[in-house]
Amino acid sequence: MVGTIYSIIPPIIAIVMVLITRRVLLSLGIGILSAALIINEFSIRSSLVTIFNAFKAVFWSDGEVNTWNVYILLFLLILGIITALISISGGSRAFGEWAQKRVKSRVGAQITAALLGIIIFIDDYFNALAVGQVTRHITDCQKVSRAKLAYIIDSTSAPVCVVSPISSWGAYIIAIIGTIITAHQVSEYTALSAFIAMIPMNFYVFSALLIVFIVALFNINIGPMKAHEMRAIETGEVVDPNKEPIGEVKDTLPISEKGTVGNLLWPIIALVIGTVSAMIWTGYKAVPDEATILTIFENTDVSKSLFYGGIFGLVITLIIYFAKGIQGSYLPKGFIEGMKSMLPAIYILIFAWTIVDLIGQLETGTYLAGLVKESKLNVSYLPVILFILSAFMAFATGTSWGTFGIMLPIAGDLTAATDISLLLPAMAAVLAGSVLGDHCSPISDTTILSSTGAGSHHIDHVLTQLPYAIIGGIMAAIGYFVLGMTGSTIIGLAVVIIAIVLFSMFFVKRAKQTA
Repeated sequence: MVGTIYSIIPPIIAIVMVLITRRVLLSLGIGILSAALIINEFSIRSSLVTIFNAFKAVFWSDGEVNTWNVYILLFLLILGIITALISISGGSRAFGEWAQKRVKSRVGAQITAALLGIIIFIDDYFNALAVGQVTRHITDCQKVSRAKLAYIIDSTSAPVCVVSPISSWGAYIIAIIGTIITAHQVSEYTALSAFIAMIPMNFYVFSALLIVFIVALFNINIGPMKAHEMRAIETGEVVDPNKEPIGEVKDTLPISEKGTVGNLLWPIIALVIGTVSAMIWTGYKAVPDEATILTIFENTDVSKSLFYGGIFGLVITLIIYFAKGIQGSYLPKGFIEGMKSMLPAIYILIFAWTIVDLIGQLETGTYLAGLVKESKLNVSYLPVILFILSAFMAFATGTSWGTFGIMLPIAGDLTAATDISLLLPAMAAVLAGSVLGDHCSPISDTTILSSTGAGSHHIDHVLTQLPYAIIGGIMAAIGYFVLGMTGSTIIGLAVVIIAIVLFSMFFVKRAKQTA
């Protein structure tokens, strides 16, 4: 059953159940159980052992601590504490009052969030959490729903990271491209020049980013997003009162009247400086003799850097806290409530990592990739087929990076065997499809962290983002079809932009008619 059509059943079960029941942990749990049963051919005892081992691997793998996962979980706890202390010190209140005087519209609040999402491009994890911490005060004041904020964060983090060479994503992708062009003896370009040449071919990035700004400027609310936005505008409730958001500190904390905007900004600035410095340091330590900006980011330890940056941010937060003369007796409550606020996100992440481990054992990605290799495709259809398959693979497995690792070499093999001139368009289509699938997947860690950063209910974020991601994906797919048929990046990109213009005209007109 491993590596066969049965391998796609568990992720489909988990995703469908999430969408139907809207209970994330229950759905992931059933997906985990079904995956273990298929791996072990329905042996109950063996399945339970497999589940235990997959759960254990989240914390302990290959005879040592799984530092990647553990550091991310610790960073979340630290971030929760920082958020709680900022609230106690009055920083959140002061920043909200400051922002309300300067950002005077819902459009301005959403554009601010989108621009910050683009500017903070070093890593998608950090982007999702940092942008959420800064902008949720602004969007709350302007009655923008947390679901809309989560969508803006999610749709400006990975799309920017995937086309930025100076990011953890870019470095990882460039490293894979380097092995591919070496394996196929491609000498026309280096790994870096190939990556840069692929940027205008990444059609989903352009469609996702442009749609975000169009949605913000013209208040285009499609599907479930409309209900969330109407409730926020009419009642001021930015989250569904019947659901518990993740990453949100409860309002039971005392709030100091001594707080200033600096109480919020300096901890966030310290978090940024600490994390970026740690990324540079860990990357440099890995390649001290060959250190360039690209090799540093290629070899940086993102999760360790997040942890170190979090510690630095927490230290600065505590210094500011005591400098303001705020009662030390509030500290224990701040620590406890801050960590508690992150527990729902941590539970979901642990379950998501467990099912991703089992999906890897099922060889779901290998099976899907094999379908492309076995089929006799018209070479002109290759970019659009790779885009769609990569999207489905990332959606089913919850990982864009895993999809990169599997599908980029396959794109290289297919184009080398058919038409090597399509190598860059094919790899760009893989990158774009992987980000699309990641955006749509409720088991994606970046989707979960976008919900956490925005303080949104996770399933609300998934369901409200889905229509926008699918629309952007359809536009990108049309672009890849045209690219494959014409061989022209300019024509393909032009078709995507025209489709986005038509999209905006249709929905703006519709919004005016229903207003």
